[in-house]
Amino acid sequence: MEYDATRDYPLGTKRPDLVTTPGGVPLDGITLEAARRGELVAADVRATAGTLRRQAQVAHATGRRQLAESLERAAELAGVPDDELLEIYTALRPRRSSAAELEAWAVKLEGWGAALTAAFVREAAVAYAQRSLLAP
Repeated sequence: MEYDATRDYPLGTKRPDLVTTPGGVPLDGITLEAARRGELVAADVRATAGTLRRQAQVAHATGRRQLAESLERAAELAGVPDDELLEIYTALRPRRSSAAELEAWAVKLEGWGAALTAAFVREAAVAYAQRSLLAP
């Protein structure tokens, strides 16, 4: 059955077949009992890029553009290593990075296939420059 963003929301209720963990565990397999038995790992409670993209489609379908854009960026970042995400978060704090450092992050993000997030970082660099929030 094809996915319909307006009909199939909420995914967990109406289309649980589309919700799996990064390791492929189906939604109904994510239980406290499974965790107690050691059948789940930390990554099994993460959203996948596919699930985030479907949620973005729902947001678009309901006119929530900003939420949809945030979910699309989150989908791009689903495969980025945690330590790198934390470094990007830190780099985006005011006065933590120079324009060149933010550009380097944008290039790195593009290398991970995160073009929307790279554009977001570049937009932040421009806004920070206008407000004198870049590091020297």
